[in-house]
Amino acid sequence: MDAPFCEAVGALMHLMTVTRPDIAFAVSYVSRFMENLQVEHWMAVERILRYLQGTKSHGICFKSDDKVDFCGYLDADWAGDHVDRKSTSGYALILMGAPVSWGSKKQSSVSLSTSEAEYIALSLAIQ
Repeated sequence: MDAPFCEAVGALMHLMTVTRPDIAFAVSYVSRFMENLQVEHWMAVERILRYLQGTKSHGICFKSDDKVDFCGYLDADWAGDHVDRKSTSGYALILMGAPVSWGSKKQSSVSLSTSEAEYIALSLAIQ
């Protein structure tokens, strides 16, 4: 395990959890390689950092409407990991035009269909 890589991914996870839903998938993906670090994984972390540098003025903005809107979005790939055939889920819950909860996670079991992968994603979103 490479300590600087783990520290960088940990910092990105904190940032993703608190204020940056736009990096959820990328951070979730690079976190899979804590035990089997390769040069391309460091390059992916550096790319995320460059993206953050270029978008540091972006933020979460709520609409100031009288109407309170709440909605959610989710998606899952099916067997996206070509090694173990597990899917990745992602979701975003939106309140008044701004994300209030979000996440991306590799599913713990192998889905037998796209529908099953989507149901597992729904389960992640409502927890």
